[in-house]
Amino acid sequence: MLTNRIAGLLSGFLFLALTALPQASLADIDKLSPLEDQGETAREIVGKLEMLHYNKLKLTDEISAELWDEYIKALDPTKSYFLASDINEFRKWRTHLDDELRNGQVQHGFDIYNRYRLRVSDRLENILAQLDKGLPKFDFNKEETLQLDREDAQWPKSISEADELWRKRLKSSVLNLRLTGKTDKEIGDLLKRRYEGQLKRVKQQHSDDVFELYMNSLTKLYDPHSNYFSPRSLENFNMTMSLSLEGIGAVLQMEDEYTKVARLVAGGPADRSGKIKPNDKIVAVGQDKTGDMVDVVGWRLDDVVDLIRGSAGTYVRLETIPTGGDGSHRTVLIKRSKVKLEDQAAKKAIFEFTDGDKTYKVGVINLPTFYIDFEAYRRRDPNYKSTTRDVAKLLHELQEAKVDGVILDLRNNGGGSLQEATMLTDLFIDQGPVVQIRHANEQISRHNRSRSRAMYRGPLMVLINRLSASASEIFAGAIQDYNRGLIVGSQSFGKGTVQTMAPLKEGQLKITQSKFYRVSGDSTQHAGITPDINMPQMIDPESVGESTYDSALPWDRIHSVPHAKYFNFKKLLPDLIARHNKRTSVDPDFVYLREQYQFEHERGDEKVISLNEHEREAKRKQLNDELLTMENRRRTAKGLKPYADFKALEESESEDTPPVGGPVEITLKDDPILNEAGNIMADFIEDSDKEAKKPPQVANF
Repeated sequence: MLTNRIAGLLSGFLFLALTALPQASLADIDKLSPLEDQGETAREIVGKLEMLHYNKLKLTDEISAELWDEYIKALDPTKSYFLASDINEFRKWRTHLDDELRNGQVQHGFDIYNRYRLRVSDRLENILAQLDKGLPKFDFNKEETLQLDREDAQWPKSISEADELWRKRLKSSVLNLRLTGKTDKEIGDLLKRRYEGQLKRVKQQHSDDVFELYMNSLTKLYDPHSNYFSPRSLENFNMTMSLSLEGIGAVLQMEDEYTKVARLVAGGPADRSGKIKPNDKIVAVGQDKTGDMVDVVGWRLDDVVDLIRGSAGTYVRLETIPTGGDGSHRTVLIKRSKVKLEDQAAKKAIFEFTDGDKTYKVGVINLPTFYIDFEAYRRRDPNYKSTTRDVAKLLHELQEAKVDGVILDLRNNGGGSLQEATMLTDLFIDQGPVVQIRHANEQISRHNRSRSRAMYRGPLMVLINRLSASASEIFAGAIQDYNRGLIVGSQSFGKGTVQTMAPLKEGQLKITQSKFYRVSGDSTQHAGITPDINMPQMIDPESVGESTYDSALPWDRIHSVPHAKYFNFKKLLPDLIARHNKRTSVDPDFVYLREQYQFEHERGDEKVISLNEHEREAKRKQLNDELLTMENRRRTAKGLKPYADFKALEESESEDTPPVGGPVEITLKDDPILNEAGNIMADFIEDSDKEAKKPPQVANF
């Protein structure tokens, strides 16, 4: 995600024009040139990537061509700013960038950027000149469409062809704002502020921005988690890490001209609101409860973050386009706070589930992240907080309460300390290896081991989803390989790589040097962890996960290592899956979850959008009616009163949420996945008891 963050510093602007662009020269705007130390830094980056990176990729003419492609794409992902003539002119450098970088030359990267900057500035100045005369008149009854996915589109062959593309883009922007209820004057004023801000920002770009984007186009070819940080970005990154839990608790990235929510910090204000989801787009930000909304479409990611970040206790309003919706905007009020360590700490609850004949007590431990208080640990504080220490305490309390089984909930757990993932596994298995790590030199480390006897030996389930990553996948993979517990949920993220920071003459390089492998020999990279029992997808794996990155390192395997096998799940799984499928096929919440996922998935596949207002309104009504029908079908099946119309549904979703403060309570309310996990656990305990009571098989000879 850091790759997207850095690329987003320069890419993703929506620049529009209605009239032919003047043939401006580069002299009309300041040209940016490489700084003195950037050539040497480029040589260092090439050397460290070739020598230290896990996949040992050498910079050749073929890689040079890929760098050229990636850099052009990073600048102009929608093929809307450059002309075909620009691309043809740049093509002569396509296979020479490798030699230039080895020699410490980056001028051609700057030449390409300066042309991009020229095109951008021209577009913005023209559209602002048009808006000074008033909002252009469009025929919204005309049958026209705008191509959304331009990956396979051709570059505009002429200024007039580019103008036609931007005319449609402007028309789409105006129509989008009309559909939110804004007047023509409001639309004109908003667009003018938007493009004035974008023009100011593009003219404020400096050499560090260009060099950083160029170098990250190179690092991205190696894998998506290797990044170059300029001195300025490194300072911001370190500050962001130290303040990462101050504000609304969301990780953001750029996607074209929009700021998109990548993930939520568990226990943070955005997470607690229940109204912000991964892939939601942020289009405007307002301070306090009544401050003016500032349009942030096309802004640098750093600037959007600065606007959202604020002191604990203050309010921020986000205008978003929810993922999978009808394109309507939603405004969410969030109270900023500092997410404390105790808010992210493991917590427990006990619920009762029945199989019809017997009731079982099931303990649930929710673990948002793999944490450790390193400062207290280094001080040798005997009471330092850590995942393993907290979970051990909770397990002891659950055992005293005589629970029949334990569910460890790792949904949305993005990882954290490898040490804690290893030590947590130690609570559930006896001595043995937990994870293998293969380094760039092909040496394999197996030092991460369970070293004690298991603390808990009863029935165990691990609940995962698409946002369970890294350390979560190490733990879940070990539990699955040892046959120690059932893995339930949806396929995990698939991040199975390790990064380290390498100093440079200017800035630092974050570089992938190792890969994780399970004790079975399978990598967690790319494929993630596949559950034993699948739950409905809540997040589209085609838009979130390691497999969505073009340059993600592949899945592979190495030799397995000897490890114990605790249970024979093969005998139990067919019955558990059959009973799960029977329950969820008629369960109103599960029917709704599957319908909702299919609805959002189909919406994400749209390649073109209509510019006819009547068609857009009809489409919007159709989508809203489908959402209302799905929700009312669920409510009726559960004995709840259906909503009278879509407005009533929207109002119910925008009700105020409880204030932030204290750990999030574990509840089965509005969590059908956890509720069904409890039912599966009850089935698992029952089937295990029956299997244990069967007489041993005696072979006849």
